[in-house]
Amino acid sequence: MKEQLLRGTYLLLLSTVFLFKNSQAQTYEVYDQSLNLKSRLEYDRISILSESVRISTANNELKLLSKEYRPYIYLNAEKVVSYDQPWLIVSGPDGLGAFHEYGEEIFAPEYEDIQTFFTRLLAQKGNQYWVYDHSSRETQYVGTFDEAILATNGQVIGKTAQGYFLPLSENPDKRYDDIWQVNENYLGCKEATGYGLINREGNYVLQPVIDNLVHLEGDYFYAFDGNQYMLIKGREGKAFISYSSYHKITLEDGMMLEYIHGKLRRVMDYDGILLDQTGMEKVVMVGEKHYNIYMLDKTLGLLGPKGWEIQPVADVEKILPGNEGYFGAMKNGSFGFINNSGEWLISPQFDEVKKFNDGLAAYKMNGLWGYVDRSGNKITPAQFDQVSDFRRGIATIKQGGKQNLIDRNGNLLLSQGYDRISLGADNYFISENNNLLGLIAPDGKEIIEPKFEELRREDLNRILVRIGDKFGIIDEKGDYLLPLYYKNIVFDQGTKQILAEDIYQFTIEPEEAKSGGKKKKQGK
Repeated sequence: MKEQLLRGTYLLLLSTVFLFKNSQAQTYEVYDQSLNLKSRLEYDRISILSESVRISTANNELKLLSKEYRPYIYLNAEKVVSYDQPWLIVSGPDGLGAFHEYGEEIFAPEYEDIQTFFTRLLAQKGNQYWVYDHSSRETQYVGTFDEAILATNGQVIGKTAQGYFLPLSENPDKRYDDIWQVNENYLGCKEATGYGLINREGNYVLQPVIDNLVHLEGDYFYAFDGNQYMLIKGREGKAFISYSSYHKITLEDGMMLEYIHGKLRRVMDYDGILLDQTGMEKVVMVGEKHYNIYMLDKTLGLLGPKGWEIQPVADVEKILPGNEGYFGAMKNGSFGFINNSGEWLISPQFDEVKKFNDGLAAYKMNGLWGYVDRSGNKITPAQFDQVSDFRRGIATIKQGGKQNLIDRNGNLLLSQGYDRISLGADNYFISENNNLLGLIAPDGKEIIEPKFEELRREDLNRILVRIGDKFGIIDEKGDYLLPLYYKNIVFDQGTKQILAEDIYQFTIEPEEAKSGGKKKKQGK
C-alpha cells in the first residue's frame, strides 16, 4: 500500500492583526467529494452536528454557520452541550439554554436543566418548571415540584411529597399514587381504585380499576381484575380488551398459558389465542416467539408466531426454530435436523446445532464447533471455539484465542488471526489487534492490517483513519487519499464536502498584537 505524503499547497500566513488576548484559531481545508481542494477557512473552530447544523466556537462565541461556513446567527452562549434534533442545548456563564436548530432562542442560558422531546422542552430553575411547546410556540409555567420529567409520550410528570401530577393534562391538580412511562404512547398510573393507562393528551384510555397490569410489548398489556384475566391493546381514545377469560391465564418469562378447569388448554398471543389444543401436557419456549408443545401422547410440535410450524410428531425430544426448511431437533440427547413434516434430514449426532444459513449450519461436538452442509457432510471438523452464521459466503470463527474468517469450503481467509473481527458498514469487516484497527473487504481479502487507533467508513471509498492525534482518509484499497496529517477530519453530508482541520493553530500574543507583530505558528 502506497502512502501519499504530498499534501498539496501549504497554508498561507495572513497578516491580519487580532486584538483579542491569547486567541487560538484553527484552519480548515475544504474538499469536495472527489477530494479536490475547494477553499480554506482561516481562524475558526467548526463542528458539524447534522446535515443542517454547523457550529462555530471561535473566539469563545457560539455561532450558527451557513452551508458556506459563514456565521449567520450569534447564539447567546459559550458552547453546545447536546443536540437532540431540532434542539440545541447550550451553556453560558449563568446556566443552560435552548435554541431551535434554525437559531430561534427558546430558553435563555439561565436554567439548571433542560429536557427535550420532539415538540416540547422542559426547563428547570430550582424547583420551578417551564414547558415550551413548538406546535403553539408558547412557553408556560407548569408548577413547583420536587422533581419533574418530560415523559416519552410528551406529558410532564411532576412529583411532590403528596404524589404525582400531570400539569399539562386537562386536570393538572389531580393527584396520582404513582405514574410511570410505558412507551411513546402511554403512561401507566396507580390510584386507590387500581391501575390504568393514560395517553399523550393526559386522558385515560383505561380507567384505573385494574388489580394488576403488566406491559408486554408495544401497546399490549396483560391484566388481572378480580377473577377475570384480560389481554389489552392500547388505543389513542380507549384501550381495547382483545381477550378476556374467567379461566386462569399465567404469565411467566413472557409466555402466557390458559388453563381450563385446571388443564392446560391454550397458548396465548398478545392479541388472544395463538393455539387452542386439547391434550397438551407442557409448553416450553425455545425462541423469542417459538414454543415446543409437548402432548400427552408423547408427540412434540413446534409452534411459531403464526401457528404450527411442525405439527406434533413422534421420536423427537426437542425442536428448535429453523431456517431454509431445516429445523434442529433432539433425539436421545443428540441433535440433528428434521423437515417440517418431522422427517430426519440429518441424523442426530451433534451436541448442539445452530440454524442453517447460506446453506451451512454450525454444529458442536466435544465442546468445539464445526460446519455441516444440507447433505450432512462436515465441511470442517469440530475445531473452533466460537463460530458465526455464514453470510454472503463468509463466517467468523475463533480458534486459539484469535478470530479469523472462513469460506464455504472451510478455508481460512486470513494469514493470521486477530483479537476481534466484526462486520461493519457495506459488508466490510473491521479487524482489531492490541486495540488497533484494520480493514477487510467483503470477500475476506485483507485491505490493511490493524494499525489505526480509529477507523470509520464514512462514504463510498472514503474511510477515516487516525493514528495518535493525526487523521487521514484511505480508500477501499488501503491507499491514502488524504495523508495522516490533520488534527481532525469531518464529513459534512449536508454540503457533500469534507473539512480537514490543520494540525497547526495560530496564537496571537498581546504584545505582538499591540505592536503590529507577526502571528506565531504553533504545533498542536
